[in-house]
Amino acid sequence: MRKLLIAGFSALAAFAVTACGDSGTDGAKKADDIIKMAVAGPLTGGSAAFGAQLKNGAIQAVEDINAAGGINGQKIELVFEDDGGDPKQGVSIANKMAGEGVKFVVGHFNSGVSIPSSEVYNENGILMVTPASTNPTVTDRKLWNVFRVCGRDDQQGTVAGQYLANNLADKKVAIVHDKTPYGKGLADETKKVLNAAGITEVIYEGVNVGDKDFAALIAKMKDAGAELVYFGGIHTEAGLIARQMRDQGLTATLMSGDGIATDEFASIAGADGAVGTLMTFAPDPRKRPEAADALKKFEEKGVSTEAYTLYSYAVVQIFKQAAEAAKSTDPKKVAEQMRSGIEFDTVIGKIAFDEKGDVNRLDYTMYTWKNTGDRVTYVENE
Repeated sequence: MRKLLIAGFSALAAFAVTACGDSGTDGAKKADDIIKMAVAGPLTGGSAAFGAQLKNGAIQAVEDINAAGGINGQKIELVFEDDGGDPKQGVSIANKMAGEGVKFVVGHFNSGVSIPSSEVYNENGILMVTPASTNPTVTDRKLWNVFRVCGRDDQQGTVAGQYLANNLADKKVAIVHDKTPYGKGLADETKKVLNAAGITEVIYEGVNVGDKDFAALIAKMKDAGAELVYFGGIHTEAGLIARQMRDQGLTATLMSGDGIATDEFASIAGADGAVGTLMTFAPDPRKRPEAADALKKFEEKGVSTEAYTLYSYAVVQIFKQAAEAAKSTDPKKVAEQMRSGIEFDTVIGKIAFDEKGDVNRLDYTMYTWKNTGDRVTYVENE
């Protein structure tokens, strides 16, 4: 993949770019002054909406940092690698980046991709911070090079399970997941909290990523009298389940996690399927005063800032601040600063990491999908 130094971008991510490096001695000198950073995520496939969020957030952050002089006087060269949401492809591009001298990775999105890819980065001295991978295994291995700026599924599942137990305990609950580390992990954490509260699900089922026809599942849920369907997975399957539930006369409320935090969920589910859906996600970072300047730049370019866009921006900010604290761009020295307990100022608030590489705050609240007049989208509960 040709390496590009970002100069700007449009709403459709058709970016204006300038190639880095000249030939000869001057080119070699310029290469020494460049920090290679990658955005790795699902730029194609069912999770591509989230890949675009990671990409857009990192692009704006790099543009802003480079305009202010870079990191320790070095400019960032940002490259993009598509994992397609597939673990094998994630490992493949991780090896590719290791061979190309990438030092820092913003990514991945899917936990099932982040986990094996991080092993490759670990072996090759690459520092990875994921804006969005929530499965506990990502950080529970305590790899030196792995951090995340989002929360964990055991936190998210606790918030979801407690909400159900406190507000909808009289409802018959069906639990469905997509068999991925993210989807099953989130569903199981929610189930654990529900069961501890004395609530037993009427159905516990797994579906496959890429499934399109959920008629048999919905018929089973109708027979069980399901009044609320908790789904662990992403927006593509969730949207189809929501749409087909309404088509087949199942009026149960759908509830899910951050994997549906994109307006594409409503496009797939339709207004009837999406409105009323409950969702756990972080408190809206767009409401933070720290994000105001960045949000203005995104708005001027017509770029959406939903879900993980600002989280990706924050990752690049943390790389910069940690490298400057370390007075080095050596990934291990940067990681030591990140794990030292110091706080970083970001567009999503102040962040510090624990010894595992997790953020030191509970980062989930409840949202409801509503028709806001101009569109159907998720709105933070008051």
